[in-house]
Amino acid sequence: MKEVNWGIIGCGDVTEVKSGPPLYKVDDSNLVAVMRRNEILARDYASRHKVPHYYTDADELINDPLVNAVYIATPPDTHCEYTLRVAAAGKPVYVEKPMARNYAECLKMIDACDKAGVPLFIAYYRRALPNHLKVKELIDSGAIGQVRFVNVRLYWPWNQKIQDEGSLPWRIDPHTSGGGFFFDLASHTFDYLDFVFGPITRAKGITANQSGLYAAEDIVAASFEFSSGVVGNGLWCFSASSVSETETIEIVGDKGHIEFSSFSQGPIRLETADGLQIFEPDTPQHVHLPLVKTIVDDLLQRGTCPSTGRSAARSSWVMDEIVKGA
Repeated sequence: MKEVNWGIIGCGDVTEVKSGPPLYKVDDSNLVAVMRRNEILARDYASRHKVPHYYTDADELINDPLVNAVYIATPPDTHCEYTLRVAAAGKPVYVEKPMARNYAECLKMIDACDKAGVPLFIAYYRRALPNHLKVKELIDSGAIGQVRFVNVRLYWPWNQKIQDEGSLPWRIDPHTSGGGFFFDLASHTFDYLDFVFGPITRAKGITANQSGLYAAEDIVAASFEFSSGVVGNGLWCFSASSVSETETIEIVGDKGHIEFSSFSQGPIRLETADGLQIFEPDTPQHVHLPLVKTIVDDLLQRGTCPSTGRSAARSSWVMDEIVKGA
C-alpha cells in the first residue's frame, strides 16, 4: 500500500467536520467513496467533499477495488456487523467509538480482524490530541509526583428540546448504543485514562434511571482501579440542573493535582507547591486529524497508531462491569 484510499460507511454529522476531512487532508490519504442509505444525502456529501464515488449499499463500497481501508461511522449497533464484513474483504478497519455495544461484540471484531490479518483501529482520538497529550506529558514527567487517584465528574442537564421534538436520539436507545449517554461519553474518558495509567483491572458501579425520560440509565456512580495501582471514581448525571453543569477530570498526586475538561475547551490547570500554572487548549478544527495521521502512518509502515481494537475493547469491558446487574 502506497496510499490509503478510504471509504466511509455512514457519512452522517460526525463526518462533516470532525472525522471526514482528515481522511483527505492527511498526506498520502484520500477519501474515494462514501455510503449512506439515503441516495440524496450520499450524493450531496460526495459532491460537497469532492468524493468521486457514492453508494447506498455498504457491500458495494466494501468491495470497491479503489477502496483499501474503511471507516465505519454508523451507530454502535452495526459496528460489529460491518467490521466483520470489511475484515472478510481483507481491508483495514477504522471504527467510530464506542467500539461496539458491549465487550462481547468487541471480541468478535478483534477475532475477525486477527483471522483476516487486517488492522483494527478505533476513533478514540483523545490519544492523539495535543491538549490530552500535554496532560499525559505532565503526569509522565512527575509534575504532580506519584499519582494517587482520579476523580471524574460529569453533570449535564436534560435537553428539553429533545423531548419536545418527540424523537429520542440513538445515543440513549440501549438497543442501538448499548446504553445511554454514559456509554457514549464515558467511553472516551475510560479510554484516555487507560492511555495514561494502563488498563483498569477492577470496576464496579451503581446505575439508575432517576428522571424516567428514557429507557437507559441517566446516572452512574463508579469506582475503579488501574493496573498501575491508581484508584479512580466517577459520577455521571444526565438530569442535573443547568446551574450544576460540570465536566471535570481531576488527577491527584502526592505533589499536586491537574484539572482539565475532556469535552469542552477549558484550560489545563496544574497546581503544585510552586503555585498554579494554566495551559490553554490546542484543539485542531478536525479533531480526528492527529489520530488519522497515526493510522495512515501505521498502514504505510512508518509509525504506530495508539488506538487499536484491543485497547478500545478494554473501555467496553469497564463499562460492562460498571453496569453489570443494573
